[in-house]
Amino acid sequence: MQQTFYKYQGTGNDFVMIDNRQQTFNKKDTKHIAFLCDRRFGIGADGLILLENHPEYDFRMVYYNSDGNESSMCGNGGRCLVAFAQDLGVISGKAVFEAIDGLHHATIENGIVNLQMQDVDVVEQYPNHVFLNTGSPHHVQFEEDIENFDIKIKGADIRYGEPYNEAGTNVNFVKQLDNENFVVRTYERGVEDETLSCGTGVTAVAIAMHSLKKTTENQVALQVRGGDLKVQFEENNGTYKNVWLIGPATFVFKGEI
Repeated sequence: MQQTFYKYQGTGNDFVMIDNRQQTFNKKDTKHIAFLCDRRFGIGADGLILLENHPEYDFRMVYYNSDGNESSMCGNGGRCLVAFAQDLGVISGKAVFEAIDGLHHATIENGIVNLQMQDVDVVEQYPNHVFLNTGSPHHVQFEEDIENFDIKIKGADIRYGEPYNEAGTNVNFVKQLDNENFVVRTYERGVEDETLSCGTGVTAVAIAMHSLKKTTENQVALQVRGGDLKVQFEENNGTYKNVWLIGPATFVFKGEI
């Protein structure tokens, strides 16, 4: 059976997109999903995303990691799906859609997607790291020599170690440049390696930096390996609301496999 697919990327975080409004895709075949995401034998991507009909909202997002398993929220994937929906004519300029972590609002203009993320009301501070959930779980810690260490080894040690164990976590390493600019590298669970960008990860970093009083800004710029993202938010008594992930989402190519 031939499958039409579309490839999108958001600051280097790349995704196989499939229009599944007719429910023709076998969502239970994890091996096939992993094959499509395989960079040597398949199309190659950090994840696969299905765009599906929703009875009340513009569409539904179903996200799979590159290992073939359905996963928690993916911020860059959500931004790319908004661009995909715009290109398909499903939306025009703005969207409301449902993902695994609930409803999301988004706007798109000139290739820049603004995606509203979930509120965050718990930021756990520890001596050497911060932990919070921005739709996906994230461990955040500082790394001064951020360009030169082995993120796959160090990230995997944290991802599988105490207290995360089997459930695991995503791991973000951060270097502060000034009050509103940070460099971020992320090890993603499910990919089990560094990705060029992670949307829920930079969202977690921005909130963590504000919670730690490393920034006084309500809009933070984050440099990732695949480009630049911004996160803006409102904070009131430790609760972060009106959180927006902002950055480009780009169509790469269309094909059949």
